[in-house]
Amino acid sequence: MPETFLLLGVVIVLASAYNFINGVNDCANAIATTVSTRALKPYQAVLMAAVFNTLGAFLTTAVARTIGKGIVDPADINLWILIFALVGATIWSGGCSRLGIPISITHAMVGGLMGAAAAAFGFGTWQWAGIRKILIAMVLSPIAGFIVAYFFMVAVLWLSRRVAPRKANKFFRVSQILSAAGMAFSHGANDTQNGMGVITAGLVIAGLQSDFHVPLWVILSSALFMGLGTQIGGWRIIRTMGSRMVRLHPSHGFSAETSSAVVIFVNSWLGAPISTTQVIATAIMGVGATVNINAVRWALARRIVVTWFLTIPGAAAISAGFYYAFHYLFGVA
Repeated sequence: MPETFLLLGVVIVLASAYNFINGVNDCANAIATTVSTRALKPYQAVLMAAVFNTLGAFLTTAVARTIGKGIVDPADINLWILIFALVGATIWSGGCSRLGIPISITHAMVGGLMGAAAAAFGFGTWQWAGIRKILIAMVLSPIAGFIVAYFFMVAVLWLSRRVAPRKANKFFRVSQILSAAGMAFSHGANDTQNGMGVITAGLVIAGLQSDFHVPLWVILSSALFMGLGTQIGGWRIIRTMGSRMVRLHPSHGFSAETSSAVVIFVNSWLGAPISTTQVIATAIMGVGATVNINAVRWALARRIVVTWFLTIPGAAAISAGFYYAFHYLFGVA
């Protein structure tokens, strides 16, 4: 029993570190366009994103249930599996954050769980219904982000066609503060639940809960660590998302953030763990494409997309590697 509680403590600490890095990496999702268009100063944008990321965590727990029960057979999950899954997800996410590459923190967690469980019990432990749900959302949500943002931007341009550019920029610079808050709130509603799902699964395994429901303290702690990570900020990623992909104006930022928030909210209610990074990135591409197809720096976009598709297998490989190392060296798990 003491060993069980010790391992559970490790799970909680690692999940908190994962949530922190999630906030650092995905901070750019909510505020990159706001900073690049100068709607807010960087410290103002980061503080706002931290607050609304935290509030969004209380919206729903549907995604947490998918993470905790829908990827790997719950009967095969133990505390060691959760530990190795978190190690793989955190190392992959932290490395990409260090390099300034926006990635899917959510998919890193999915890959970590898949890799650790497969190393321990084989591929038969994977829950294909849940994995298919994630993969479908992985493909469709970025496409939806691009399409919704493109047509939203077209509508914005048409509605403001007779407004003086200076007046329009002033209006959208103020409006963008609201859209960024909505984006941060939707991000908290989806991404914060990754760590919540893992901690709750650990509580069930340790016998502290009889069923899978997310306690209030887990929601609060996950939200606070993500908010803290957001407060620290991932400034390299902000630069990549906010200026290197497309040169943005306030109307572009407003359109990209509003479109992304809508797409993320829908997936959160459906319980689909998606990449908020993918959605906002493709939304930025979508608004850029309304100006000129060449306004999007496609070489950088391709690099980001390649990293997205490498995230699940990359995190899975790291988690599986740690499992094998500890299993054969120390006989654990």
